[in-house]
Amino acid sequence: MKDDPNEATTVAEAESRSYSAPALEKGLDILETLCRSEQPLSQKDLAQRLGRSVGEIYRMLACLVNRNYVTLVDESTYGLTTKLFELAHVNPPTHRLLFEATPIMQRLASELDQSCHLTIYGQGKQVVLAKVDTPSGMGFAVRAGAELDVIISASGRVLLAFQDEETRKLRIEESLQRRPEQADPQIDSILDKIRVAGYESIPSVQVRGLWAVSFPILDTQGRAIAALTVPYAERIDQMQRKSIPEVTDALGTAARTLSARIGGMVSTSGLNEGERDGPLKRPQRAGAR
Repeated sequence: MKDDPNEATTVAEAESRSYSAPALEKGLDILETLCRSEQPLSQKDLAQRLGRSVGEIYRMLACLVNRNYVTLVDESTYGLTTKLFELAHVNPPTHRLLFEATPIMQRLASELDQSCHLTIYGQGKQVVLAKVDTPSGMGFAVRAGAELDVIISASGRVLLAFQDEETRKLRIEESLQRRPEQADPQIDSILDKIRVAGYESIPSVQVRGLWAVSFPILDTQGRAIAALTVPYAERIDQMQRKSIPEVTDALGTAARTLSARIGGMVSTSGLNEGERDGPLKRPQRAGAR
C-alpha cells in the first residue's frame, strides 16, 4: 500500500510549525530591546531586560556586531547601527510606495503651498514614511520617522476605516493599549462614516488652529496600506490661499493617483456621478505596472 502524499505533507507541515529557533529568537530580542531603548545598553542591562544571563546573549551580541546590526558605542555599551533602517527602505513594497509617492507629494505640496505626509500603521501607532515641506517655507509639517497617534488623528482613522472587520478590531485594541485615554465608544460609527465618505477631514485635537485632511492609499483588496495627509495651516497674510474644500479635492486626486500607480483599487468618493461604478474600482490603465 502506497503512502498517502497528502498525509505526508500534513505531517511535515505540523513538524515544521513545532520547530523553534532559540538563537534567532535571542538575536531578535536583542534588536527589539535596543530599538526601544533611548540610550545604548551594556551586556548586563540587556541580560536583565531580557531575563537572561550575560553568557546567553554574549555570542548573539558578538554576531550582531559582526554583521553590523549592532555597534559597540563605547567600551561597555551597545547600540543599533543604521542597517535595519537601510534594509527597511529597500523592502520592495515600501520602496515602490515611496518611489511612486514622492513626485505626487511634491506636486501636491507645490499646488497647495501646504506640507503633506505619508503614514503607515505599525503596532498601535503610525509612522511617517515620507513628507514634503511647504514650498514657501512657512507652515506646519511632521518629520519623517515620527510616531503619531491613531485613534484621534485623521490619518490614523483612515488607516483603521479601510480594513476588514477583524483587522480593524485588532488595530483599535493595539492603539488603545498604547493610548488607553483615547478610547472612544463612537469609534466604530466614526470609522464607518469615513469609509463611506472615502476620507477624513477634522480639526486637529493636538495643534490649535490646524485642520487635517487624509485619504487612504489602497491595495488590490481596497485596504489602506498608507494614508496621505495634508495638515492644513491657514495663512492670514495670503488672501488667495486654497480653501479646505480645494485642498480636499486636490488631495483626493493625489491619493487616487498614488493608489492607481501601485496597482491598488481607487476610491470613487468625490468623483462626478458619471465617473463612478461603485464604492471602489480598479484603475483602467494602459501598461499598468
